[in-house]
This record gives sequence, C-alpha cells and structure tokens, in this order.
Amino acid sequence: MPIRSRRSYQPTLTATLISIIFVAGCQSGQNAPEGRNEQAVRAWLEAGQLGKAESIAAAESLMADDGTFYRPRYVGMGFTWDNREEATGMIVQSVIPSSPASGVLEVGDEFVSVRGVAITQENRNSGAWNFRGKPGETIAATIRRDGAEIEVAMTRGIIDPMLNKTEFIEWMSLGDEEDWADDEFIINEIISQGNVSYAWVTIKNTDKVSGLPWETHAVGRFVFNDEGKIVATGNLREDRFILEQLGFSINR
Repeated sequence: MPIRSRRSYQPTLTATLISIIFVAGCQSGQNAPEGRNEQAVRAWLEAGQLGKAESIAAAESLMADDGTFYRPRYVGMGFTWDNREEATGMIVQSVIPSSPASGVLEVGDEFVSVRGVAITQENRNSGAWNFRGKPGETIAATIRRDGAEIEVAMTRGIIDPMLNKTEFIEWMSLGDEEDWADDEFIINEIISQGNVSYAWVTIKNTDKVSGLPWETHAVGRFVFNDEGKIVATGNLREDRFILEQLGFSINR
C-alpha cells in the first residue's frame, strides 16, 4: 500500500519537500475539516495498516481505472522475486518494462547462480546473492527456464517503476500478509491544494535480522480527478536514515 516502509529516496529531498508543503498547509488552513480528498487519503493510508485484503480493496475503490502508482526510483536490474522466508530459490515474479531485466528475464525464471555463486537456502541472507554495485556494471547469472539452463547478463541502471491500477493490485497481491502492517504508523497531517493532497506520516519498525528499531518520516502525494478518484500517487521517505539506524553506512 502507499507509504509502506520499503521505499528509497534521498532524505534531504524528503526534508525539503516536507518543509515546503507544510508551510503551504499552514497558509491554507490546516485545522479545517477534512474534505472529500483528505478523507480518501486517510482511508487509503488506514487500509494499508489493516491488512492485505483491506489494502487491495481500498485500491480497487479509491483509485481511478487509469490511475498510476509511482514506486520510488532505484539503481538495479528491474525485476522482483519472492523473498519471503518460506519461499525457496529465487524465482522471478515480475519484470519492469524498459528496465535492464526487460527482454532478458521472464516471469517464472529461476536463478541457478549469480556471479558464479549458487542460489541456495543456506546463503540466502549472507549477501552472496549480490546484485548491488555501481551503475553501468554488468552482472552475469545463470537461470533455469522450461527445464534448460541459460546464461544471461544485465547491466545495472536507473529504474523508474510505474504501475497502473491492475499492476498495482497484482503487486500487492504478491506481498506477505503476515508482514503487512508497520509496528507503528502515525498520520501526522493531510493537506490539500486544488486536486492535490499530501500526507505526512511517521513509520516505526523493527529490523528482523538485527532486532534494531528504526523510524522514518514519509510524504505521500495524491492527485485526484473530478470524481474524487486517485489518478496518481507516490511517496518519498528517509531510506539513508533508516540504514544509519541499523548500523550501515554509505561508503561510495
């Protein structure tokens, strides 16, 4: 659901955006009763914390048929795989159009090895399945498709993923229902100007691997049509700040 906790953008941009829109909010009467659009944003956000089924139902009812969900940009390959703990192997679930993976991978492809490292359950959390690195770097891998092993290569690049309504609902349907809601989710403010609404939230969670707690601010932007349906939405949050709370650092 929107403003979920697995997103990535530079924190400086988030902080700047927060300061801009909430100064505007003070000028536009932030204590006024919530209008139709603000109520829709609140329902959308609250559904995201109730559960998977509620999130999907909210998207079906509140999003326009031609609506778009803008996922945060990142540097990578442009495919997803089932990374739930109970899942086995590394099987491609979706491929983003116009990404490095597009035309190379297909849904259902199973990775056999990445950079010569075998895909096994034992090294799942070891970092050995490493696709990360610099933009422009080519990663070689072996996949299994229709029973045959195929050598592939993808060059890491900027991914700018957008999902239409159908794709967005399908993407949510792949999520883990047991790990849906955040530990704590606070709606700080929802403001609007014209057909655009912004929501500022605070998210708190605990990292499963380290056991360390972390929190972040996130800002979501919602654009509505004349019928009060969401035609575009996306969000920014402080991913670098999250990593620093977990003891990671950016070294290049």
